[in-house]
Amino acid sequence: MLKTENIVSQHQYRIAGLVIWILVCILLGRYFQIQILEFERYSSKSNTNRIRQVTKNAPRGLILDRHGEILVDNFPIYVLTAIPGEMINRDLQFKMIADYIESDSAVIAKNYNKYYRGQFIATRLAKDLNFDQISRLEENKLNLHGIYYDQIPERYYPSRVKAPHLFGYVKEVDRDIRKSLINEELYELGDLVGWTGLEKQYELFLMGKRGISFYEVDAFGREVGPALELNSQNPDPGQNIQTTLDLNLQAFIEKQMIDRKGVVLVAHPESGEILSAVSSPDYSPDLFTGITTERDWAEIQKDPDRPLLNRYIQGTYPPASIVKMIMEAVLIENTDFDVDVTQHCSGSYQFGDRIFGCWKPEGHGDVNMTEAMVVSCDVYFYKAIRACKIDQLYDMFIAFGLGEKTSIDIPNEVEGLIPNNDYMFKRYGRFGWSKGSLLNFAIGQGELLVTPIQVLNYINLLATRGSSPVCHFVMVGNLPGNVHPELESTTWDRIINDMRAVINHGNGTGRKAQPEINGMEIFGKTGTAENPHGENHAWFIGWAEYLDEKYSIVILLENAGSGGGVAAPLAKIIFSQFASTKNLAFK
Repeated sequence: MLKTENIVSQHQYRIAGLVIWILVCILLGRYFQIQILEFERYSSKSNTNRIRQVTKNAPRGLILDRHGEILVDNFPIYVLTAIPGEMINRDLQFKMIADYIESDSAVIAKNYNKYYRGQFIATRLAKDLNFDQISRLEENKLNLHGIYYDQIPERYYPSRVKAPHLFGYVKEVDRDIRKSLINEELYELGDLVGWTGLEKQYELFLMGKRGISFYEVDAFGREVGPALELNSQNPDPGQNIQTTLDLNLQAFIEKQMIDRKGVVLVAHPESGEILSAVSSPDYSPDLFTGITTERDWAEIQKDPDRPLLNRYIQGTYPPASIVKMIMEAVLIENTDFDVDVTQHCSGSYQFGDRIFGCWKPEGHGDVNMTEAMVVSCDVYFYKAIRACKIDQLYDMFIAFGLGEKTSIDIPNEVEGLIPNNDYMFKRYGRFGWSKGSLLNFAIGQGELLVTPIQVLNYINLLATRGSSPVCHFVMVGNLPGNVHPELESTTWDRIINDMRAVINHGNGTGRKAQPEINGMEIFGKTGTAENPHGENHAWFIGWAEYLDEKYSIVILLENAGSGGGVAAPLAKIIFSQFASTKNLAFK
């Protein structure tokens, strides 16, 4: 009996020993797996729990004028943040913070929910803190668990020019904005992203690369010091962009456009470089930096003068008589119409059962093409367009870049409208329109709609006989090819000579644009666009040749009157600036 019991006991010992040996082997294998085979994986997990990664915003690149003057800069501002996992009695702390910075606890709570990304990731509570607010927070920091403040770069406008439609603005990235971005992974909540203008167009150049710092944290997630074994990376500032803008000229024209509504554009036609671009009324470029209140923002949105509208790329206007050079090109190149034969203007012209008037009710008498251009006779062009087909006119408009986007290097450009046969058939039916509709096109009215930037491209082509590159705002190479008309040299000669006569003839509609400066020659054309909603719009387009340079100009004044009476005198003032030695810096 005793022997049997011993046998059973030995057998049990063997089994128990085997089990223990197997368990030891398993533990050793697991240890080998964790410590050797998967060391990197578990080390990374450990560091993740032990080390906190903190990002630092990079300053955006600067925006400069053509001479390197700073137009858009960065300015450090204080932001208040919280580490949610370190906070004690969150609602109470929000009330305390609101008292210290003279804010509303509901606003702070709203920002917290807006920018929250995790328990141990800094969450934005407030921005634009001043010295007094920081001081009060410092005095009470022992009561503010998990509350910190830091400096971040904000956009700043140090120059005396505004140009908000050109520069554009940035927005802070929130969840909705981040989801809408193509390169979503490049942005964190609270980052700045270019939203309009040059800020948007050149975002990938301007944005920079954020820096990274590493801190050790305790078991409660509280920072205890820097993680010295890991290399922090300083922020990499964005690239600067140099614009074609001249600060002095821009400031001068902005001053001239105070209390006016419209557009002024000045450029070098040979290069396509835009020296000045003013859309008026405008707004303060600080509007989107956080300085402006929600009330101010609501007021500017409701302003009937639409200061947020970038008129030179988004405003569409009837071109009026400034397109008579296109009519001239069509007649010379595509028809048998004799431009040297006179046509009689009595002040009106009857076509079918309609009477079309000239801007001069008493008429201009007998005029040929050049004389009709000089005095901008409408009746002459009413009669001349009978020799044209609508698609001939359409093709020439398109060849001069009207009715199509110009590829200007800021976003949200609109197309305008140049009708052709297909358009007229779709809108009015095959028998719902006739050649009588073309009479309005002959003087730049009817369905014709153009943008001022298209008109700048058009006048640049005229000034260079079709060789001007595309208009642009930033000094870059590899510009896209520009559209251009293929005209005979004699046609170019005729158009340019007629534009000279518009300025220099005693009866020329553009004579008030002549500054009478020694060595300066002016070419131009006026236009008065009928406006069904109020006073007429005034146009002047042209260029100056001075000291071996050409300076093109487009002026559009909304609800201002006649081109010759209002826009031409403003052109004279601007042309006079070109002769000032201190302003020839934009040469």
